[in-house]
Amino acid sequence: MLMPDDFKAYSKIKVDNHLFNKENMPSHFKFKEYCPMVFRNLRERFGIDDQDFQFIVECHGNTLLPQFLGMYRLTVDGVEVYMIVTRNVFSHRLSVYRKYDLKGSTVAREASDKEKAKELPTFKDNDFINDGQKIHIDENNKKMFLEKLKKDVEFLAQLKLMDYSLLVGIHDVERAEQEEVECEENDGEDEGESDGAHPIGTPPDSPGNTLNSSPPLPPGEFDPNIDVYGIKAHESAPRKEVYFMAIIDILTHYDAKKKAAHAAKTVKHGAGAEISTVNPEQYSKRFLDFIANILT
Repeated sequence: MLMPDDFKAYSKIKVDNHLFNKENMPSHFKFKEYCPMVFRNLRERFGIDDQDFQFIVECHGNTLLPQFLGMYRLTVDGVEVYMIVTRNVFSHRLSVYRKYDLKGSTVAREASDKEKAKELPTFKDNDFINDGQKIHIDENNKKMFLEKLKKDVEFLAQLKLMDYSLLVGIHDVERAEQEEVECEENDGEDEGESDGAHPIGTPPDSPGNTLNSSPPLPPGEFDPNIDVYGIKAHESAPRKEVYFMAIIDILTHYDAKKKAAHAAKTVKHGAGAEISTVNPEQYSKRFLDFIANILT
């Protein structure tokens, strides 16, 4: 049972003369873990074995909300960096070739030119619409997904939270297959030019070894216990795809600052404009309607 003091507790580690991988790691740093017992309790509730926590998270929760697994502070040369660890939305094995951040708003919801120049840009609502994009999943998956989404969004509205997004990552199965073939061909050419050097093996207790210990899966297939947010496109979809979808950025309260932003944007764009800064009830309804309309 958690006690009130558990929510104030922390542990600290100070590392001096750290020699391993010294070219990439600092010689001196401090590491602080916040509320270790609280996050351990959360991991247990998510069905996560604490011994495996450092390697992999394996559990399918009946929610699309972020699953917070730990909170830390790293101090190097007096500079403090705060970190939250959450379950990864995307797959470690199936690469995402396109991703979207969707709020159900259309005002100023396009990726900037700077964002589009990135290797894997995050596109937004208007980009999704202009791309003619849809999420092609079967009726059973659609029903289960919307039920989870509705419960999660109602919960966020009760807490007066808004401005969250649905993160959507799309894996193109045929594109991945083609890239794999090209990679194998290039590897074959490289082997012919090898100078006899042998690659360094992966230590048996490393995360990479843990992730790859199961038998290889066919293209487009995934383990639902690991890739918990993955849903395959239905058989009649125009492309063979896998979608990874979850809610992100849930910690924004509808406070005085947001209310002022809502008033200013309403004056600028008009009362009927689909601005992102609206009260939690209106935000949740518009968000649900938008997501329901893109599922087909």
